[in-house]
Amino acid sequence: MSESIGVIILAAGQGSRFRQVAGEEKDKLLADCTGRDGAVRSVIEQVLASLPATLDKRVLVTIADRPQVIRMAKAYGCDVVLIESTGMGDSIAAGVAASAQLDGWLMVLGDMPFILPSSIDSVVAKVADDCISVPVQDGEYGHPVGFGRSFGSGLMALSGDRGAKPLFAQGRVVEVTVDDPGVLWDVDVPEKLIFG
Repeated sequence: MSESIGVIILAAGQGSRFRQVAGEEKDKLLADCTGRDGAVRSVIEQVLASLPATLDKRVLVTIADRPQVIRMAKAYGCDVVLIESTGMGDSIAAGVAASAQLDGWLMVLGDMPFILPSSIDSVVAKVADDCISVPVQDGEYGHPVGFGRSFGSGLMALSGDRGAKPLFAQGRVVEVTVDDPGVLWDVDVPEKLIFG
C-alpha cells in the first residue's frame, strides 16, 4: 500500500524556544546542522534529504514568510501549502486536505533532522488503512507517525496547536521498534543542532 502514502512535512511552527536562545531573527529550520551522513545542511534540508525516494508524494505546510523554506521544499519535489496559523493541528489538517486522495499519510516534523531513512521506511511499511504506525525507541514513541486512510477525516478536523495524539485512541496503533535515537530528537534549542 505504500505506493500511495504521502509525506506531510510540518514546517509552520515559529520555533519560539529556539528563538529565545538564538535570537528572535533566527529560524531554526534554516540553522545549519551536520546530518548523520556527515553533510552540513539546514535543518529543513536535512529533513527533506532523508526522505526515501520512494515517497514521491510530498506536501510541505508552512507560512508565507518563509521563502527559503518554500524554495527548498520545491527543490525537493514538494507541493507547498501555505497557511496563516502556526498550530500543529492546523498544519496537519491543511496537509491532509491537500492530499486527501491518498491511502495514508506520514507526518514528518520539519525540526527533526536526524531520523534515519531506514526508520522512515519501517514506519511507512506498517501503515495500513485502519492503523497508526509509530516508531518506538527505548520504549518511547517518536516521529514520523504514519496514518492510514480511515484517519483522513479525523486528521482534517484537527485545529489549533493540538496534534494528532487524540486519534491514537480511535484505532490500532502499530509500534515499530527502531534503533534510531533520531526519532526522538527535535531541534527545539540551538544545542540540539549537534546530534549525539
